[in-house]
Amino acid sequence: MKNVFYASAAALALMAGMAQADGHLKFAPGEGAFSWDSYEALKEMDLSGEKISILGPWLGPDKELVESVIAYFEDATGADVEYAGSDSFEQQIVIDTEAGSPPNIAIFPQPGLAADLAGKGLLSPLPEGMADWVRDNYAAGQSWVDLGTYAGKDGTDALYGFFYKVDVKSLVWYVPENFEDAGYEVPQSMEELKALTDQIVADGEVPWCIGLGSGGATGWPATDWVEDMMLRINTPEDYDAWTKNELPFDDPKVIAAIEEFGAFARNDAYVSGGAGAVATTDFRDSPQGLFASPPQCYMHRQASFIPTFFPEGTEVGVDADFFYFPAYADKDLGKPVLGAGTVWGVTSDSKGTQAFMEFLKSPIAHEVWMAQKGFLTPHKGVNTDVYTDPTVAKMNDILLSADTFRFDGSDLMPGAVGAGVFWTGMVDYAGGKDASEVAASIQSTWESIK
Repeated sequence: MKNVFYASAAALALMAGMAQADGHLKFAPGEGAFSWDSYEALKEMDLSGEKISILGPWLGPDKELVESVIAYFEDATGADVEYAGSDSFEQQIVIDTEAGSPPNIAIFPQPGLAADLAGKGLLSPLPEGMADWVRDNYAAGQSWVDLGTYAGKDGTDALYGFFYKVDVKSLVWYVPENFEDAGYEVPQSMEELKALTDQIVADGEVPWCIGLGSGGATGWPATDWVEDMMLRINTPEDYDAWTKNELPFDDPKVIAAIEEFGAFARNDAYVSGGAGAVATTDFRDSPQGLFASPPQCYMHRQASFIPTFFPEGTEVGVDADFFYFPAYADKDLGKPVLGAGTVWGVTSDSKGTQAFMEFLKSPIAHEVWMAQKGFLTPHKGVNTDVYTDPTVAKMNDILLSADTFRFDGSDLMPGAVGAGVFWTGMVDYAGGKDASEVAASIQSTWESIK
């Protein structure tokens, strides 16, 4: 496999800026392609003496990255911001808020917990006008407003959550050299993806590697497939209703999405090892077939984290690449993207807290993390030239091109469903059980916990 060194002019400028940065700022103000005007605008706020506490799930390198962003707010405003990370965030934030000693801001890995706290009156609505700003400045803006809008203690809906740092799941991974050798082109629609799948079979090869194994969480990769398919054959409103069980799990629309997954996973000719291997192949081992010689498969649908499990030395963008898991051309459903992300909410309001939430709207609050690693944003106002990793930049392009974004559906469902019978039901389905029977069983469990 080839190894290349990639360094764009923007990347070199950023590295130069990093070298010149003084004190705790990662990049020297005025250097590089950052939106420094948004940083300078922060200086209009004098927050000397203001203390702001933030609790989130990030530890280790991610803690250092979020603190590198916070440093610019502190430097410009004079505020003192303390971030604390916890590997038991979900439990800690509930304890702190119910005890009356919450942080000013909480960073939720999933919207469900934020919605729960809002319903108990433990989260403050975001300022008036924030929803309009998100609509206008985020790609698929209404999607983000919907995901951050919850019912308060009095039952009234309001925007409580601001999304910052997003992950993309609607990706298909492949080896460019394999595609080139076989004469295959990246499909631009679901129709083309299915045609390519059939072409690979006609050529005597196997198109897909799919594995659902994940220890006690076996089955979750199939839920991502079904969620992506829900967004490609049904409306976003149907998807939302499904995650709340307003559209029952055994509705024909949901069954059809399960069967769309089955059209790939239950066809012996389509899957490496045959359909019988899908449920027993560990998801971490599944993409290895892309790199075999000759290839055991040509495509693998998985989220942005999967290169962690590629063979050592694999260079993404050269030895492996990805494309958007496409939508149907003949359905008027746009370009939906499935993913996840962190939602920031106010658990103890103050002048400094409001100012910090305003800061999250500024391009610089996104660009500082973008220029380092692992950060995707739907903010249309950022300068994507600050990306130093072309792979992450390409993922962000997919996010910015989306006209609908939806959060991982299983994470929005009750745990007994989303992290329980939905997982096990998909294993049963991959093993040959009828989709209608599986869906009815999942629906029965949902009804039993209402």
